[in-house]
Amino acid sequence: MIQGKLEYLTKEQVEQFRSDGYLRLPSFLEADEVDALLTRAKQLLDNFSIEEHPLTKFTTSDDNHVGDEYFLTSGDKIRFFLEEDAVDKDGKLNRPKQRAVNKIGHGLHEQDDVFRKVTLENAKMKAVVRDLRFHHDPVALQSMVICKQPHIGGEVPEHNDSTFLYTNPPSAVGFWIPLEKCTPENGALSFLPGSHLTTPITKRFVRLPGGGTGFEQLIPPEDAPKNPEGKYILEACMPGDLVIIHGSVLHKSERNTSPHTRFAYTFHMIESPPHAEYDAKNWLQPTPETPFPHILEVPNPTVISVVA
Repeated sequence: MIQGKLEYLTKEQVEQFRSDGYLRLPSFLEADEVDALLTRAKQLLDNFSIEEHPLTKFTTSDDNHVGDEYFLTSGDKIRFFLEEDAVDKDGKLNRPKQRAVNKIGHGLHEQDDVFRKVTLENAKMKAVVRDLRFHHDPVALQSMVICKQPHIGGEVPEHNDSTFLYTNPPSAVGFWIPLEKCTPENGALSFLPGSHLTTPITKRFVRLPGGGTGFEQLIPPEDAPKNPEGKYILEACMPGDLVIIHGSVLHKSERNTSPHTRFAYTFHMIESPPHAEYDAKNWLQPTPETPFPHILEVPNPTVISVVA
């Protein structure tokens, strides 16, 4: 039940997010805002030094997730992570650097004025957060531009975001903004509607005691429920749409087989203490100089839980 006055969302949109676990808002950003983000992303690609780069490759598969210092210390920086297929066996790029980067992350919302404006200084974004009433006092913990390069932009298998951005209780929500047209051919997102209501978080991505990263089981594999079956819905999007993604909803994207990039800007919010705990096991850690920034000037007085 929706109570109180809504600022941006409709009652039907709030209810759709709670029932489906995701919500697409068409034309959330104006064309000039999208152009500014895309232009800035391409400037960052042009200007970064491949000679000083450790050639960090990025993958979302369980058995080969990047786990080096370049990745682990990226939370308050702007860093560049490469497609696996863009680096040859000798560690050399096999294509121009602008077409080799999988993503730019993870502190764009803090370190770059263009991305900060959309993330932390956007009145419509704050209104959506208040309307959802999912968090009391959310903070932004990471942001990235995902490039999804032509022909090599990798498949992202079925997953949910709270596995990688874990709080107790789980509270992650993603805000995903396409900067270019997203189609079945270039790797648009697909969702399993309602899976957030039946899919508990069974493992979490952590810093390992011996260094690097890996997964810690929260529920023994033999006791973990199987992921629900159902029909995935592909959400083709236009530049400037906003897709809000519940941290437990299952989603994925296919490999980009097209000759076109699929740039998207995404950032994630989590609940802040005392409403949720974000502990030292998490791969991404705030620093004294750059604590996670709060989204709202005044916290939501009440929230409505949407969990499995």
